[in-house]
Amino acid sequence: MGEIALHVDKHIATLTIKSPPANALSSTLLQALSDRMDEIEKDSSIKAIILKGEGKFFSAGADIKEFTSLQNESDYAALSRKGQELFNRVENFHIPVIAAIHGASLGGGLELAMACHIRYVTDTAKLGLPELSLGIIPGFAGTQRLPRYVGAPKAYEMMLSGDPISGQEAAALGLANRSLPEEDLFPAVEKLASKIASKSGPTIHHVMNLVPYAKTTQFQAGVESEAEAFGQIFGTDDATEGIQAFIEKRKPNFKDQ
Repeated sequence: MGEIALHVDKHIATLTIKSPPANALSSTLLQALSDRMDEIEKDSSIKAIILKGEGKFFSAGADIKEFTSLQNESDYAALSRKGQELFNRVENFHIPVIAAIHGASLGGGLELAMACHIRYVTDTAKLGLPELSLGIIPGFAGTQRLPRYVGAPKAYEMMLSGDPISGQEAAALGLANRSLPEEDLFPAVEKLASKIASKSGPTIHHVMNLVPYAKTTQFQAGVESEAEAFGQIFGTDDATEGIQAFIEKRKPNFKDQ
């Protein structure tokens, strides 16, 4: 089932994804994130949030097995919209959320990281959107956020191939702010969070409110279209085959339908 632990110290809230081994984002985990954000919102002393994963990974994706329990196109579109709304809330939060990424940030895990305001990664971390390898597509705004950070050509390459990139490459492309050796990641993130927390609360809130104006109005239309497409794709034979192949750890046999 998993949980998200919240620890507050010196104006900094640390959220830890605890759902071993992959920290896969189930609907339970997404609800837990929403609940934790409610708690943080009520505490006006908090000025920065660190988001990290416990164990080997930040988050290796959404909970694919949970997807197989849904029945209708509308269920899938609703799941997509729910994730999108939560990640929009993260992106539009009144204080900065810093993602500390180690191990892997894949699929839904990368979509969550992309909704954060700042991303620090380990040099060897793997970041990617491998959904097409499973016969499905990203559904938590990945198709809209990834091009904003890496540009359209690289976003096409990453999504269409399904291949992840390293933390070092992510930093070079602008998908991550910095890439660091494994042992330096959490200290560097804590140092940055402390620096932010030393600033005046109202100034932080204003910056968090002003920067999103740079985002185009097309973004929301793109996110809506993604949710609809996410619902449609789950009705296909290839989606059923791709997910089954993933669960059975074999290569999918796509029929292009």
